[in-house]
Amino acid sequence: MANQSTETNQPSNMQTYGVPLYAVDWIPEVAVRSKIIMDPENSEENDVDESESSSSSSSRSCIVLSGGGGEGRSGIPNVILICRVDLDTNSLSEQPLGKLVLGTDLPYRMTVHPREGGLICSSPDSCRLFGWDNIMSPREDYQAGEEPEEVIKELKDVGQQLALAFNPEGSVLAAGAEDGTLRVFEWPSMKSLINESQAHSSVKSLTFSENGKFLVSLGGPLCRVWEVNASTAVASLSKEKDEILASCRFSVDSAGNEILYVAANTERGVSIITWDTKSWKRKESKPIKKNTMSAFNVSPDGKLLAIGTLEGDVLILDSTRKQTNQIVKKAHLGLVTALTFSPDSRCLVSVSFDSRARLTVINKQGEKRTYYAGTRWWILAILFVFLYVVAYYFLKAKGIIP
Repeated sequence: MANQSTETNQPSNMQTYGVPLYAVDWIPEVAVRSKIIMDPENSEENDVDESESSSSSSSRSCIVLSGGGGEGRSGIPNVILICRVDLDTNSLSEQPLGKLVLGTDLPYRMTVHPREGGLICSSPDSCRLFGWDNIMSPREDYQAGEEPEEVIKELKDVGQQLALAFNPEGSVLAAGAEDGTLRVFEWPSMKSLINESQAHSSVKSLTFSENGKFLVSLGGPLCRVWEVNASTAVASLSKEKDEILASCRFSVDSAGNEILYVAANTERGVSIITWDTKSWKRKESKPIKKNTMSAFNVSPDGKLLAIGTLEGDVLILDSTRKQTNQIVKKAHLGLVTALTFSPDSRCLVSVSFDSRARLTVINKQGEKRTYYAGTRWWILAILFVFLYVVAYYFLKAKGIIP
């Protein structure tokens, strides 16, 4: 069981950060070591033996979160947060290590460069590049009109981007817009590779294959498969019956073969669809749960799937059999907006517009448990109602919920 936070009386694996949270990701360890938690004693790789490096890496794990109240007069700031994760004690830091307060633009979606290149956040009109230094040590002497981030010229005044993704090497950036436009660039040169104005009615999800050859974009009734270097679409993957395609992720199965997962909502609940990445034919469709999915991800080792629901539950499943490994009931007070596995697949962080981030340690193989996270709910009831109203109208305006 997680330790209790001394100030809030809530488990230390769950922290409240005061703003609706819409995106979360793990920061690459090389960036943590060089830009965030700089340890002079461990700065020289050759001076640290392998066991010490493995042990210290758990205390150097960090996540980045983004969220806020948008451009209204709610009084809730728009922020990017860097928080520490201690996997030895299963805890999140009560206070952020770094905090950058933005203006009226909500950092609604983000993607982290797989090395040290910072992160890109999408706001209602443009995309901005943030360096880790800017978040950890924000300046207070900005002149009028000067901002603590770099607006990406090729993604300026292009409308809301609902999906952002780097390829595994960090050499290609993809952006999917609310108006259905798909843009793909070489990074960091920003040479255009794909610019398709009618890729979808609205792009909701993007994923690169493990080797970076393919990009899958999802929106409306289909997924489209793009061969990146050829700058062309090579396949279309359509929905069946009452499926509403919601999210897509490439992974690798137990035999080492690439596989594409597409998560869909249906009248019967959540369905996980798997596609063969050679023939681009549907392999199976597995119903999971009656609740409606709001977030989806796949573990880096390919063994686990994670689902966040509108009801605030978090489910972790075996990717091969699609059987539930563990459930965290009411992990959040409302819909789960995003979730992400740690690089070693040992744990999962989920966030919600209830302003909370939750760290869930993955059960060992063969264990199956259901957790109930409903402790001290009355303390957060008033905050929840307020944040719910703010987030509900924002999500409704963006078409995320009907």
